[in-house]
Amino acid sequence: MILDYLRVQQKQQLPLFSKSTTPLEIFRYGAFIGANIQTHSSLHRTMEHGRKLILDLARENRCIASGTVILADTLTHSKGRFTRSWHAPHGGVWGCVIHANNILPESRQFIPMAVGLACCETVREYVGEVASLRWVNDVLIGTKKLAGFLVESYTEPIYGEQFTMVGFGINVNNDTFPTELEGLALSLRQYLGHPVDLTDFSARFLAKLAWNFGIIYHEETKHLAGDGFSGRDGIHLILSRWKELSDTIGKDIVYGFDVMTAPQYTGQVVGVDDMGGLVIRLDDGFEKTEYSGEVRYRE
Repeated sequence: MILDYLRVQQKQQLPLFSKSTTPLEIFRYGAFIGANIQTHSSLHRTMEHGRKLILDLARENRCIASGTVILADTLTHSKGRFTRSWHAPHGGVWGCVIHANNILPESRQFIPMAVGLACCETVREYVGEVASLRWVNDVLIGTKKLAGFLVESYTEPIYGEQFTMVGFGINVNNDTFPTELEGLALSLRQYLGHPVDLTDFSARFLAKLAWNFGIIYHEETKHLAGDGFSGRDGIHLILSRWKELSDTIGKDIVYGFDVMTAPQYTGQVVGVDDMGGLVIRLDDGFEKTEYSGEVRYRE
């Protein structure tokens, strides 16, 4: 099913590429995502389970397949950034992707954008343009958060193999939230007024994620060959597409590395640089660029 949706993705994004680039190239680059999928009824945390799986295989002189996806119906100890808990009951899409770090650091910089973009594109197939991206990869419907992602590096201690762990939590059919999240979070079912086929949604999301990873590999190869990037105005195609779906530029924001508990300053977003860094004009007129951290919109 994922391959079927990946083929649809090829056709949808064909106009984005030059005649010298075939969709089959993108398909081949990204098809490793989801080639191995593990499903569980319940886990503490999928990223924790993924790290244990990598280590257990290393002890057997084996390596996990890059692109392995771990999914769980529920999570009992899920968390987002820092120590924040993430409510993960039945009905959502909870999981992680394990990616072997075989691309340049400059290319890995676009992974957080790529995963948020894949989710936002999927959600828009159900709700249209009301879904948007808040830097870096929070998926919102209106002002409420529907999905979030956590990207962490992991170095396996036996052989020193490096991985990127991409955790995702998407509110699809779950329709209750803890008191502290009331008014802040939203599920697809709540917005639509009816449930969504969870298998279909997951397949669409993973197909778009595979396509976006394929673009990262394609853009790296093109750039190393001295041909530049494929996006509008010569920027990275992931960044170009992200700009189309994000409403962050122009917003008044609060910024912080941990913005919920330690906001650092306020300002207005005036742009995103070629590496995805957020360009913020502070209230005193000074401009600075942030490559990590998070923002919340000011009302």
